Parts: sequence; C-alpha cells; structure tokens
Amino acid sequence: MKYRVVPIPTALTYLNRSSRMFAMKPGSIRTSIDLPRKPHRRLHEAVERKGCSARQLILASIEQAVVQAEPAGPRRRWSLDPPLIAIVGRRVEIPSEQIYDLIEIP
Repeated sequence: MKYRVVPIPTALTYLNRSSRMFAMKPGSIRTSIDLPRKPHRRLHEAVERKGCSARQLILASIEQAVVQAEPAGPRRRWSLDPPLIAIVGRRVEIPSEQIYDLIEIP
C-alpha cells in the first residue's frame, strides 16, 4: 500500500520538529480518541490474542457496528395487487361522457 507524505507545519514546538513528516494512507482521515485505561488495556490484550494490529481490530469493530446499525433490508412497498380494499358488488363501466350527464356541475 502506498503512503502519502504530509509535511508538518514549522510553527510547532521544538519537541515536534524532530519528526518533520509522517506517513498516512491515501483516502484516510486521521482521528484520535481518548480511551479510559481499562478498555485500552483490554484492547491491547485482544490484539495480542488475535495477532493483529490495534488499528485492524478497531476498524473491524467499527465496520461490524455500522453493518449492525443498517436496516436488515430494503423497506417493503405495499403491493396493490390484490387491492387493499376489496371491491364489493359488481363493477359498472361508465364512459366519461355519461358520467358528466349524470352529475350536475354548477
């Protein structure tokens, strides 16, 4: 996988100037979170057990949470065959011209 090199601004303190550049995967967004000590320790224990990196385990957990939050399938649309309201009695076919003759329009 290719990395892009992102220069760090020179306005940082002298402690940060020792690492002028860092590598980041293309299409990635760098973020940070503050973890309490216990979950952080448990994360690294799980990483040791699984034999992967913390990044891989965190990404897999995020993907799993996103998939679970998605709806199970597309919303079902109502089908009008057969109609929702049953037709009672016999159907009467009346052309539009006859309907206008039967209805008084002011």
